[in-house]
Amino acid sequence: MSLFTQKSSILITCAKGITPFLKEEILALGFPVQSEHIAGVETEGTLEDTIRLNLSIRTGQRVLYLIKRFIARSPDDLYKKMVAIPWEDYFLKNGYICITSSVDNASVKDTRFANLKGKDAIVDRFYQKFNSRPSSGPKRDKSVVFIYWKKDRGSIYIDTSGESLSRRGYRKIPLAAPMQETLAAAVVLASRWKGEEHFINPMCGSGTLAIEAALIAMGKDPGSMRNNYGFMHINGFSKPHWRKIKGLAEATQRKPPGKIIATDIDPKAIEAARRNAAAAGVDHLIEFGVCDFSDTPIPEGAGVVMLNPEYGERMGKIKELEEVYKKIGDFFKQRCTGYRGYIFTGNLELAKQVGLRAKTRIPFYNSNIECRLFGYDLYSGSKKFKA
Repeated sequence: MSLFTQKSSILITCAKGITPFLKEEILALGFPVQSEHIAGVETEGTLEDTIRLNLSIRTGQRVLYLIKRFIARSPDDLYKKMVAIPWEDYFLKNGYICITSSVDNASVKDTRFANLKGKDAIVDRFYQKFNSRPSSGPKRDKSVVFIYWKKDRGSIYIDTSGESLSRRGYRKIPLAAPMQETLAAAVVLASRWKGEEHFINPMCGSGTLAIEAALIAMGKDPGSMRNNYGFMHINGFSKPHWRKIKGLAEATQRKPPGKIIATDIDPKAIEAARRNAAAAGVDHLIEFGVCDFSDTPIPEGAGVVMLNPEYGERMGKIKELEEVYKKIGDFFKQRCTGYRGYIFTGNLELAKQVGLRAKTRIPFYNSNIECRLFGYDLYSGSKKFKA
């Protein structure tokens, strides 16, 4: 039996708050959900299945294929468990291996020590078998092994993603503090927008929200722009099979009926957004414009208007932003009737300045900042907000 056809547990990690959307994606792709965690969802499948998951998942960070569960009380125990695994079945003897880990064990003060013991176990295994060792180091561009070890129990995975799935490959000009691609995809999915209606993104910055919306609308797999994954460095990987899976995915792409409009007052931001959209292959779907957010064109009909304004940290800046948030509320009420309005922010006090009652408040985390996606139904005479 080929390694790529053997079933095992697969853990797909994500940022806090994204689990419900990742779960929906996994189920939509036809995979079961075995368990849910704060920052991940466990399913099952083969190494071949990890190819499809890496290609298609929008909100996950890494696709981890379980090799072994273990009990270990010390680094020496960990070494013994790992050196017994037939790593020569998985990786090339002249390859390159990176070890990463998440460790909470009393005997380990620095996770780098656990990484070192894991690396020693793998290269020693190869030396025992072939009298030669693969190279190793911190780069995640070839074979990657992940160790999860809490107290005396743990799991050893192959990280089939290598680099994080948030690194789509289209962000050529990121600008300051851009929203991570996987978070942007989750935020768009939370609005239940699928491309049939319009998607309006004032304050677009480098364009991540609009680009992720376009990828969703046309059914383009977010992983199709990358040409390197961890699974490509596992014994038995077939390039023709990879090309076939990509080809089948591309055959289902479509041109969505809804318009996607992205604007920003900064010409440099729009130039960056255009270049990023071109790299993602969706520039033909997005209408870009330089203007104040309140002058953004709103087509007739229905859809989503989504803004990601500054949060503000300094008091002077917060006072300035209070007026911005009030203007967003006026923009929603005066220009966006019939749409669903959304504001993504990490400042819950500033959100009160919008002056509208939020129908939904969905929690997310932008790095370590707790945020909310506030949703508003924008109909004539929208209800005033009461704190």
